[in-house]
Amino acid sequence: MVEICPQLQSHGACNNRPCQYRHDIRLCEDCGIVCHSLSLYEAHIRSKRHKRRISGANTFHRCPVCNVNIQGPDQWTKHVSSSGHRKKTARQGASTVVEPEEAAATARSEYCTLCGVFVSRTLWTQHAQNSTHRRKEGFAAFKVTLEEAEKNKHGVTVSEGLDFGIVRPADARTGVSLQFSMETTVPASRIRVVEAKLSSTTAKNLSSAFSTSVAINTILTYGRPGTGKVNFRQSHNGRYEDRVEIIFEDEGLGQRFVIVRPVRAIVGSQADHDLLRPKAPFVPRKRTARKPETEVLPGIPPPALNAIPYVVKLSLAAIPKNLSQTLSTGSLSDVVGRVQRIFLPKAWDSATYSRHFKNLIWIEEYQMEHDLEMYDISGAKLDRHGVFYHLDVPGLAENRPSVLVGDQILVQSHDAAASGRWYEGRVHFVRKESVGLRFHAGFKGWSGGQHYNIRFKLNRYPLRRQHQALDTAFAQDRILLPTQIHVQTRNITDLLAVSSIVQRAPSAVPFVIFGPPGTGKTVTVVEAIRQLLVRYPTAHILACAPSNSAADLIASRLIALGKDTLFRFYAPSRNKSQVPDELLPFTVTNSDGHFTVPPMETLRHFRVVVSTCVSASMPYGIGMARGHFSHLIFDEAGQATEPETMIAIKTMADNSTQIILSGDPQQLGPIIRSNVARELGLQTSYLQRLMETDLYDEVKGHGTTVVKLTKNYRSHNAILKFPNEKFYKGELQPCGDPHTINAFIGSPQLVSKKFPIVFHALSGKDDREASSPSFFNIDEATQVKTYIEDLRADRKFRVTDQDIGVITPYHAQCLKIRAVLRAVADGVKVGSVEEFQGQERKAIIISTVRSSRDFVQYDLRHTLGFVANPRRFNVAVTRAQALLIVVGDPTVLSLDPLWRSFLNYVHLHGGWKGPPPTWDTHAPVLEDEGYDQRVRETGLADMNDFTCRMESLTLAGIDSVEDGIDVDANVDRPWREVE
Repeated sequence: MVEICPQLQSHGACNNRPCQYRHDIRLCEDCGIVCHSLSLYEAHIRSKRHKRRISGANTFHRCPVCNVNIQGPDQWTKHVSSSGHRKKTARQGASTVVEPEEAAATARSEYCTLCGVFVSRTLWTQHAQNSTHRRKEGFAAFKVTLEEAEKNKHGVTVSEGLDFGIVRPADARTGVSLQFSMETTVPASRIRVVEAKLSSTTAKNLSSAFSTSVAINTILTYGRPGTGKVNFRQSHNGRYEDRVEIIFEDEGLGQRFVIVRPVRAIVGSQADHDLLRPKAPFVPRKRTARKPETEVLPGIPPPALNAIPYVVKLSLAAIPKNLSQTLSTGSLSDVVGRVQRIFLPKAWDSATYSRHFKNLIWIEEYQMEHDLEMYDISGAKLDRHGVFYHLDVPGLAENRPSVLVGDQILVQSHDAAASGRWYEGRVHFVRKESVGLRFHAGFKGWSGGQHYNIRFKLNRYPLRRQHQALDTAFAQDRILLPTQIHVQTRNITDLLAVSSIVQRAPSAVPFVIFGPPGTGKTVTVVEAIRQLLVRYPTAHILACAPSNSAADLIASRLIALGKDTLFRFYAPSRNKSQVPDELLPFTVTNSDGHFTVPPMETLRHFRVVVSTCVSASMPYGIGMARGHFSHLIFDEAGQATEPETMIAIKTMADNSTQIILSGDPQQLGPIIRSNVARELGLQTSYLQRLMETDLYDEVKGHGTTVVKLTKNYRSHNAILKFPNEKFYKGELQPCGDPHTINAFIGSPQLVSKKFPIVFHALSGKDDREASSPSFFNIDEATQVKTYIEDLRADRKFRVTDQDIGVITPYHAQCLKIRAVLRAVADGVKVGSVEEFQGQERKAIIISTVRSSRDFVQYDLRHTLGFVANPRRFNVAVTRAQALLIVVGDPTVLSLDPLWRSFLNYVHLHGGWKGPPPTWDTHAPVLEDEGYDQRVRETGLADMNDFTCRMESLTLAGIDSVEDGIDVDANVDRPWREVE
């Protein structure tokens, strides 16, 4: 354990060389804690605990009228407006407006000014001895010492402002300097400059990017300032800080003293910082209750909604009012408990299956509705073009929000906000950044200068389709809840995946193709479809995938079947421009140009129909008989919720229908927005649920219920090796094309020329701006741009923009990286892990963003970032074919055992770039060690290891998970495309 130097604590500087203790510290006076690095200090000042402290939320004040102590400004406001307070002021003839006084002790308690809490008098001795109070006492003394160290003293002044600002990497490599002055203001004094040193270099085994020099033994003369110099030299981008300690001696008194000055520098691009810096300070968006929509005039629906001749009525399936009320109040654990007790069935079987999932769908819908509120627009303008009104929608191109033809958008005149009257605009077309709306004939008073309030309404059709499927009578145990008794004994354990599928009996349990990254899941699915068509002339197959892009991939590989055999069904809301040209001949459109279905007889003739999981409701909706499809096949099944998968199964399957699932439970599951729904299991896909049972054990069930694909055709062995061992028992075999996977061996981008992985250690700063809670990191964005520029400029190892992908977990970082790449590599795809699942690139660069350990807990709670999300990590690192570059702060990432193992792997194979690890990379990583917990406990145990970020996690835990559902939790979760 590294401790803060005792001499530094008592004297403000340290004269020991070398010193085994820590010297790089910062203070938070408001909270009374010490931070042992700049990143921890910056993390602390943005933490909930610090913000509560400076807001006064934890501070007690005394009401002199009522003689009571009140905590926080909100409670004070409530108190002075209460009837009790008003009555007492009236009796005393005083004003109800009183000034709060400092909290006072009571008959039973004492107020601790250091800790800001009331303590029972009987427990005061115990309180004074606890570690938190002692640390506060130590801080009070420590603060005085450090303040004294930075003061000018004994008539000597040292100039301020040793900040290098943003230094160009080329200048940082050669070195830059700043000069400081020292002078005495006492004419008769004789002050000698003894030494100047850096706090960090005092400690044993620590080095600094800074150095300092002064003329030792120089005598400062009144009126003639002495000078010193601070040099900065660093070959890596990032942020650096230290402290210069200048030791003087007053020869007249024979007394030495120290004056300390902080010094800092950022290595990076000034242009990037100017371009990407926060447009405005981050201020959390306050969620206010929407005023009710008391009157809504319906708009004119688009013709697309009538493109499909549905004959089965679709029920409304509205959220039950009592469930909605239950979800509206309480902490996460309270809500989950109430839902389990009141709404979910006590038993889990085929009879209660539908009721269970219907409730989970409603819970998810409740959260989706709330998340849509973040896209409300105030003061928008409408452009009129004939009968259509065009509305610009920020973020539309990125599906933030997702808007489809037929959706509803509510519009209200800005001047009529109090009326509760809204006009429903129905979406008739969607462009890149705007939508075209049609309103009720009563929509009048429009003008180009008029401002409107805008509300987006949730498209409930996908949810209603799921409810419709769950309401059907189909409930076979062999499909919903298969067990060993449903398995028909056949000795086919040595058969490959395709032959296992082809030879299955009609009433068999679902079959799983377990396909790790790069093993050709979709190729296997496509080949199985082909073989089924050849072997069974009467076979009809419905092939589904969670997204249109995944469904398009299946269809495009089946084009050779011909237009009479293959039909690709799209929802009428789908725009033709989003459909690959080669698939258009396999679709049907109506006279309005909207996608539709052919007559029933023609549809029955197609042997393969491909759609998304949600659009697979179409056959049932238009009246197709159950059992028409002999096989229901789902690719990327791990990304669909179980109710989405059940749309096709529960509406189309009969006693003989075969169910085939292809996917990887070790990769990303479905995107679920509701914490409650996640806790209750909605994030567990049908594929994953089956794979977690003994029946689908990949060894025992091989060839009978599951086949695991093991040949990886994507990645270089060095890239594959770590995820292979961590997630796939080391069974994957690298079989990629040598020309592709070895494309960067020997590249100047590599640290080790035969190891195509680079971890670039960079301590940057994560920021937020305006009201967006999403994080970005300018330092990492600059480093990513530098790598891409170097890759594109290399004439020996040639790549195009399309060969490179950038993955980052935060939407704000995606936007910042796209901004810096716009002028240099506009064709490089930058996106989230979800956007890259199922894809590959020759070179993948990952920006992990986080540099403040305080916010790692946010990721642990919401599983948005890479930390503490193994599946996200797995998908990110397995997208690369030939080169993987990860840019991140190792101090943050190493808190997670999986990331620590990966960092060790890269370091031990010579792929590390930047400042070296601060831990032993040879030491074994314990999976359940809880490195963040270890650091947190260390910070609480001893004042000498002030890890303020970890302390804030422990002491601010009251407003952690149990606070309820964070309004910012879903800002980086993309909206899924399901139709």
